[in-house]
Amino acid sequence: MKIISWNVNGLRAVHRKESLPPIWKMNPDIFFINETKAHPEQLPEELQKPKDYFAYFNSATTRKGYSGVALYSKVKPDMVVYDVKKIKDEEGRYIEAHYGKLVVIGCYFPNGGGEPHRLKYKLAFYDQFLEHIESLRKSGHSIIFCGDVNAAHEPIDLARPKENDGEIGFLPEERAWIDELEYSGYVDIWRELNSTKVQYTWWDVKTASRERNVGWRIDYFFIGNNLVKKVKKVAILDEIYGSDHCPILLDIDLK
Repeated sequence: MKIISWNVNGLRAVHRKESLPPIWKMNPDIFFINETKAHPEQLPEELQKPKDYFAYFNSATTRKGYSGVALYSKVKPDMVVYDVKKIKDEEGRYIEAHYGKLVVIGCYFPNGGGEPHRLKYKLAFYDQFLEHIESLRKSGHSIIFCGDVNAAHEPIDLARPKENDGEIGFLPEERAWIDELEYSGYVDIWRELNSTKVQYTWWDVKTASRERNVGWRIDYFFIGNNLVKKVKKVAILDEIYGSDHCPILLDIDLK
């Protein structure tokens, strides 16, 4: 199973830039999109119903053109879940696909910036998310989740850790949640296989930081520790442009 996740910062925009063909050429089994910024009816037909893929969308109910996630899957999932009782989500941030006992989740976590209540919402979302995936795991499911977590875990995961110490995206409580996630048995598989490598997934457009590679690694694949030995490849696809984020890839043999 080859899975790609990408925060496109606007699905219609990345489509107009013709940035999606390199993804389709990789022939992913599952393609998760974060931050679609669109309801499905606002998308062109080729994005609503792409050839050879089943398409699923979760959009913000609060306003159009905000947040949103999408899932394209070659195999029709047994079940797709958008609304989870444990997770308060009116912003279209969550989508969950079941393939037998395997659950693959795409999630666009809140940023937490701006008004103080947004950080409170983000931290609550983190806790609700972990509670939910733990309930899935305890019921016998294997878990893969991916997306923009909107936090860097360790100093190696951002270019300027000292300057950003205490800033949103590198707060102690955000980093502690990732610690808790790992303690619970979920593995940041890219870092697991690249312990000292410096590579980023997001760059600030306003400061042209991508050209200088002053970035953050805030997009992740986390997998249950029972799946680690099945991983064939994990990669940050920073050669692909079109967004302030780059795609990430996981290739895993589930036979």
